[in-house]
Amino acid sequence: MPTRDRRLKVPMAGLAVATAVALTAGCSEGTATRNAAAETKTTTPPAPTIAISPAQGSDKVRPDKPVVVTAEGGALDEVVVKAGGKQLDGEFDENRTRWESKERMRPSTGYTVAAKATGEGGPATATSDFTTLKPKSELAIADVTPTLKGEKVGVGAPIIVTFNIPVKNRAAVEKSLKVKAQKPVKGAWRWIDDTKVIYRTAKYWPAHQKVRFTADLVGLHAGDGSFGVKNHAATIRIGARQISTVDTRRKTMTVKRDGKTVQNMLISAGRATTREYTTTSGVHLTMDKRNPERMISPNREKGDPGYYDLMIDHAVRISNSGEYVHAKNNVADQGRRNVSHGCINARPDQARWFYNNSQRGDVVNITGTNRALEWNNGWGFWQMSFKEWKKGSALR
Repeated sequence: MPTRDRRLKVPMAGLAVATAVALTAGCSEGTATRNAAAETKTTTPPAPTIAISPAQGSDKVRPDKPVVVTAEGGALDEVVVKAGGKQLDGEFDENRTRWESKERMRPSTGYTVAAKATGEGGPATATSDFTTLKPKSELAIADVTPTLKGEKVGVGAPIIVTFNIPVKNRAAVEKSLKVKAQKPVKGAWRWIDDTKVIYRTAKYWPAHQKVRFTADLVGLHAGDGSFGVKNHAATIRIGARQISTVDTRRKTMTVKRDGKTVQNMLISAGRATTREYTTTSGVHLTMDKRNPERMISPNREKGDPGYYDLMIDHAVRISNSGEYVHAKNNVADQGRRNVSHGCINARPDQARWFYNNSQRGDVVNITGTNRALEWNNGWGFWQMSFKEWKKGSALR
C-alpha cells in the first residue's frame, strides 16, 4: 500500500506572501541602518565660530575702544593682540568665551589679532588686522616739576604738570594721573588752566620718602579729536622736613630741620613804605635759587626814583613778586630795622648756609605784615584751604 506524503503543502499564493514578508523585512533593516548612519553624521558638532571686533581691514579705529573676541560653540584658548612687537593686555571671562582688551591702544598704529578656540567640533582660528585713527592733535606731558635729576624737595612741594596742548576733557585726563607715595597722604589736583594742573597734599608730605607720579595717557581721548600718544612717569624724592619761620616784627628767622632748630638768624624785611615794598605774610615755598641773582626794580626806568639794578649773592626765591631770602651786608639793620624792597635780608654767611641747605618746596612761613601772599603768587598754594583747593579738580 503506498506511503502517504505527510509534508505540509503550501499554496502558491501563501508562498508569495511569505516571500514578500521576507523581502519587506530585509528592506526595512537596510533603510534603518542607513538612516542611523545619516543621523550620526548630521549630529557631529561644527568647529567653534570666532568673531573679532574691530573686523578685518578696519581703519580709523578709536584707540580708546576695546578689542573684543568671542567664541561660539567652544572656548577661547588664546588671544594675542600685537602692534610693533608689544602685546595688548586683556582678560577672558569666566567661561573663556569672551576676551576683552584692558588697556587703550596707540593712535596711528596697525594692530594684528590672532585667536584660537577649541570645541567638540575641533579647533578653530581667526585673525584680524586693523589700524587706529590719526588724532587731530597729539596730547603729551611737556613738563613735570619738581623732578630734576638727583633732586630732593621739601615737604611742601607741589607736583606741577604741564601739557603740550590745551586739555578739553579735563576729567578723563585727571583720572589718568596717579600719585603713589611710600608714606601716603591725602592730596588733590587743581586745574590752573587748560594746560596746567597741580597736585597738592592736604598736609605736608612725610619727610624722607619717594613719590611716584604716572600719567596713563596713551589712547586717551582728551577732547576735540585729541588723543594721548605717550605715557609719563617720574619719581619725586622728598627730603628733610625743613620749615623756616620769619617774624618781621621781631626781625628773626628760625630754621628747623626734622623738628630740630638748625639756624637762628637776624633779618631785615620789607620797609613797607609802599605795598610793593611790603613783604608778604603767609606760607611761602622755596622755588629756585641762584648765586648771584640779578635784581632790577620793577616798573621803573633807569634814572627814576627808587631804580636799582643789582647782583645779589645767595638768593633763594620764595614768590613771583620778587621776594627772596638773600645775602645782604647790612648787618647793622638786621634784627633792628626793616629796610629791604620786600626781600628777607640775612647776614652773608647765614644766607650762604640757607642757600646751600635749601630744597625746592621747603616751607618759609612769614608773619607780621599787613600784606597777604596770594595763593597763585609763585608757589603760594598753601594759602588756600584744602577744601577750597579741591574745588579746582575736574573730578567729583
